[in-house]
This record gives sequence, structure tokens and C-alpha cells, in this order.
Amino acid sequence: MARTPPAGAARRAAWATLAGCAGFYGFAHALGDRTVGLYATFGVLPLVLFSQIPGPARHRTRVLLAMVPVGWIMVTSGTLLAVRGWAAAAGMFVVGFLVAFAATAGPGPAGLSVACQLFYILPCFPPYAPETLGSRLAGLTAGILLTALVDRLLDLLGLREPPPTPYRVRLGRATAAVADSCAAAARGGEDVRPAAELALQEARPSRIPPAERPTSPSARDRALNHTRACVRHVHDQLDRFCRGPGAPGPAGPDDPATALLERTATALRPVATGLTSGTPPPDGNDGNDGNDGNDGNDGTDDDALRRAVAAFDAVRADEIPGAPPERLRRDAVVRSAAEGARLAGQASRIALGARSTTAGAGRDGPFWYAAVPAPELWWHRMRVHLTLRSVHLQNALRVATAMAGARLLVGALGLSHGFWVLLATLSLMRTSAADTRTALRPAVTGTTAGALLAALALRAVGDVPLFYAVALPVVLLVGFTAAPLLGPAWGQATFTVVIVLMFAQLSTPQWQLSAVRLVDVLVGGAIGVLASLLAWPRGAGGELRCAVADFLAAGAAGCRGVTDLLCGRPAPADPLRPVRVAMLLAEASYCQYQGERLLRRAVDPPWEMAMLAGYHMLRGGELMLLRQGAALGATPLSPGAAAELTFLADRVADDALRAAEALRAPAPPRPAPGIPGPPPRPAATSGLLRGAALHAGHVDAARVLLTVDAEAWLTGVAEDVARIVRAPYAVTRSG
Repeated sequence: MARTPPAGAARRAAWATLAGCAGFYGFAHALGDRTVGLYATFGVLPLVLFSQIPGPARHRTRVLLAMVPVGWIMVTSGTLLAVRGWAAAAGMFVVGFLVAFAATAGPGPAGLSVACQLFYILPCFPPYAPETLGSRLAGLTAGILLTALVDRLLDLLGLREPPPTPYRVRLGRATAAVADSCAAAARGGEDVRPAAELALQEARPSRIPPAERPTSPSARDRALNHTRACVRHVHDQLDRFCRGPGAPGPAGPDDPATALLERTATALRPVATGLTSGTPPPDGNDGNDGNDGNDGNDGTDDDALRRAVAAFDAVRADEIPGAPPERLRRDAVVRSAAEGARLAGQASRIALGARSTTAGAGRDGPFWYAAVPAPELWWHRMRVHLTLRSVHLQNALRVATAMAGARLLVGALGLSHGFWVLLATLSLMRTSAADTRTALRPAVTGTTAGALLAALALRAVGDVPLFYAVALPVVLLVGFTAAPLLGPAWGQATFTVVIVLMFAQLSTPQWQLSAVRLVDVLVGGAIGVLASLLAWPRGAGGELRCAVADFLAAGAAGCRGVTDLLCGRPAPADPLRPVRVAMLLAEASYCQYQGERLLRRAVDPPWEMAMLAGYHMLRGGELMLLRQGAALGATPLSPGAAAELTFLADRVADDALRAAEALRAPAPPRPAPGIPGPPPRPAATSGLLRGAALHAGHVDAARVLLTVDAEAWLTGVAEDVARIVRAPYAVTRSG
């Protein structure tokens, strides 16, 4: 059953009561058509009690109206396939897989998956009555329309569910905090990086309620995630700057790094304001990925930042011959932070609807999704997850197999009210065996209590339909108002009583109906537990280890590919595409892992550190590719510089691969207190930077700066990877 915040429980209970009872009483009693009344009620309850439809009332209405043709397909398929048990089970497998796999399209389809499956389950049991298809479709249509109508009515009466904080607002707060951190670092003031880190943690998708996560394939959600990654990149580069030689602040107020950090903070503030208000920040982009500063668009923060970066590069080029390696690397880190802020501004404009002039929107650019039609984005996302390494595909296969098996078992055993068996299987099965077992306990407890209460009422009252008609809305309203406060057992007890009260009005009431409901829940729960034990029983925890390791391994290959392009060697046009695919799979596993109960799990590998290292490989590599595109036609790197940069990239990639293999292995024993871990393996020396300084007067300055910035990127990745290896496994929560 969908979890509802306590503040919205009364509204949801009133919604289910008014819409469900209107359809049930209006058709089953007033018009005397029990089929239409039953399907009208089951057109309401799954959408209200088992679904999550976020957003304002107008959006919810559009979603509910879109469910009408979906419901027609499901009811028609279930009705026609009920002719044979094997046909119904085959249809159940297909429906279960497609609906569950639709979670790859984001929280919208995922929030409606249970309702879609129930629309198929209800008509796929005997009696096989295709002649009633018209009544079934009419009832379902009436129920969905009543659901939308009552939803708007409750809003008009002021009974609105408290709206959640939009993700873009959380991201706007994090961006503002990072901007403050940049400004503080530039002025040498109080270090506010911890506040920025906390704000960034609050903007992680795994910390957001599932219905609000920006996980759909749409350009908007992709851009929101891209913005978060770019802001995170700025924060991480700022952290490197403050931890480097001469930390925490620059050498003096006239240091060019100070001015660039100030400009970076200034550029991030309109991004934060735009995300908070929903209005795109001004666009100073002319479609040029370079930094020549001559775009003719004055007055925007993005344009001012571009000019500031160009001026900073000019100063760096003049100072390279006499600059120490530490200074070169520090300036490269500051520049990388500024470029991250520029990308954050462009990504935020895409997220807020301004896509027409976005730079890097080509097929091989970082914003490739901005120019791709929505159907292609959806297909790209589903194709990425068409692998057994995807937790979405694993979940879909688990659900489809369990539901098809439950349908076959119901037919083989001749269980009455088989709908309840499949409902129990669907609502109790979780993504891991431990979670399914945990969900089964309150379900059995609640169902037993509800069955006993309903049986007592049936025995005491007997065949008095008026009593059940009066009791039904009372139980619906009171029970589901209290369910979020009293726990899942209470919700199961309420739903059991509601089902018994409904069927007691459709046929002669029998107290054995409560026992049937209890048996069905036990059978359905047992099927769910069995499916979870046989199919990926560890849930995302079993896949996350490989997914994060694959992300690091793909990032290692991406570092090598980007370096090959920088050195003028043959390489794919977009060597980072496999890294993005691996990132999507790792993020899906990590989000699911965070939502699973961590029972008896004492220690955790450093997943967050590993994910951050992968992000650094990807986002830093994107910046290097943009620089490479802007430097086309310039003097190539000298053979010596290219060889040293390649050597550095190989060492960094080797370190990343070793960290990936360490993550794939079972958890190592925790180091004894007081004994430090192995020292980090040095990923680079300063020889490359000294060589760049020596050659500054002989080759193109842009190439020299590119070499310096590439060294800073790869060295930062090496530091991230070293932290993964050194990190002790952290103790996590349980239960």
C-alpha cells in the first residue's frame, strides 16, 4: 500500500471514500448493476490507495484521464485472456514485466504501476464472461472519472494535500550554498564548505521521496541531474583549492584566482535564483564552447564568467614560465570550478525550459539530450536498462514471474477470490528477500485482525445489507485516515474489512469470507517471499557492488580516451558515452539500495566516495573535451608532453581499476583502531607541469594550459580514487 504522509492521510481517505462509495452505491445499488459498481470501485481504490500522482491538481487530472485508455487495454486483455489459466498467466507475465519495467521512465509510471496491474488482475479470473466487457469498461471509466472529479472537488473545498518541496528548489538552495562557499574562499573569510556539503547531500536523489525524484528520461530531469553534478563539481574543486598548498585562501586580494572565484560565485547566484523561482537565468551563450569572450552578449553573468576565464587564461599563459607546479595546479583547479559553474548555468536553463541556444547540445556534447526528441530519450533510457545488470530489469522479471506463477497456482488449486492472492503478492513483494519477509509480518498480523473483526460482524449481523452499506464508508474514512499513523498492519486490517464489507453487499454474506481473505494473503505473501528468495534475493545490495565497480572501470577507460583525444591520437568521438551508461546503472542501483531496509548490515563499502570519483572522471572529462574542441587547429602537444600525459592517464586508470576490483570483492575486515590504511599511491609527479612551463615559449599557449588543466583533472581523480582505497567501511544504520 502506498505510504502517505500523515498530513495528507485524511484527504486521501476522504478521496477514496467519496469516489469509491459514489461509484459502488450509484451503480451496484441505485442502478442495480453489480458489475459496473464493482469495476467503478476498483477504478477508484487502486488509483487512490496504491498510487502516487505528484504535482498540482491540473496535472493529476491529466494523468488520471490518461489512465482511462490504459485501463481499457488492461481490462480488455484480462477479460479475453481469462478463457484459459495458462493464457491469463502468460498475459500476467507480459503485463507485469512491462508495467514494472516502466519504472525506468521515472516516478510517474512507477507510481501508477500497481493500479495498472490491478486493472488487469481483476478481470483475468473466472468466470470467463466476455459479454460483460462493456459493463466492465463502463464501470472502470466511471471510477477513474469519479477519482478525478472528487480530487478537484476536495481542492475546491480547501482540502489540499501539502505540496512537497520541488526538487529544483532543493537544488537551488544547494547552488546558493556553493556560491557562498566560493565567495568565502575568495575573500579568505569563514569556511562555509560544511554548509554547502550538507545542502548538496540534501539534494541527492536518494534523499528525495521516490515520487519527487528527477529520474525520468526527460530533458528536464536529465538537466536537473546535470546541474547537480556540475554544482557538485564546483564544490569539489573548491575543496581541492582550500586543501592545496597555501590553503585556505589565495595569495592576496590581487591574485587572479580571487577574482575568478568571485566571478564564479556571482555566476552561480542567478542559477540558484532561477532554480528556486522556476525562471531560467539569463542566457549569455552564443553556441561557442570556447572561451574567447567575444560573443557580443554583454550583461549576463554567464558572459562575464566566460570573459573572466579568458582573462585568467591570459594571465596564466604569461606566468607559466616561472610558476611553480603547485601554483599551476591550483590555478587549474580554480579554472575547472569556473567552467563547472558555466555548465551548471547552461544545464539549469535546459531544466527550466530554455533549450534553443544551448552550447554542447550536439550528439557528442555534454547537453546532447537538449536537442533529442522525447520519444528517443525514453527509448535510450529503456535500452540502457535492457541488461541483467539493471535493477529495473531485475525487478520487472521478479514481479512478472511471481505474478504469473501466482496466477497459475490459483488456477491449479481452484482458489476462490484469486484476485486477493495476486493483490497480496503484488503489494507485499519488495526488491529484496529481507524486505519482503519484513513486509509479510505486519500484513499477516493486520489481515488476521481484520479477518477476525469482519467474521465477528458477519456472524453477529447476518444478512442485513443496510448495515454493511452504512459501515463501508465509515471504515474507509476512519481506517485509512489512521493507517499512516498506526502502521502497515492497521492498513492491511482496514483493507481486509473493506473488501469483506463490499462483497457482503454483492452476495449472501458468509463469515468464511474472512478466512478466505486470510488464506489468500498467506498464499500471496508466500509466493512473493519465494520469488524474492529465488530472483536476486539481495536486491540492489547484490548489484550495487558490480554497478559502482563498472562505473569506475568505465571512468578509467574514459580517462584514457579523453587523453588520447587531447594528445591527437585516434579515439571515439565521445569516449565518455560508456561512462554515462554505467553512471545511470550505478545511480539506479544506489537509489534503490538507499530505499531498502538495511537489516543485519553492519558495514558498508564507500559507495558515495566511489560515485563521486566516477562523477569527477565524467564531468572533468567533459570539460576537457570542450576545451579540446575549442583548441582545434592549435599547435598539437609536443611528443614529450603527450607521452607524459598518457603515462599519467594510464596510472590513474590503473588505480581506478584496482579500486573497482576492490569494490567487487567481498568486504575486507575492518582495520584495527589506530592502524592507518595503506598510504595513497602517488598518481602523478610535477614533472609534466615543469615540462609545460619549460615549453611555454615554444608552443601554443592554449595547448600548454590544456596540458596543465588535464594534469590537474587527472591528479584530482587520483586523489578521489586513493580515498576510496583508504576509506574504512563505515558503520550503517540497521532496520
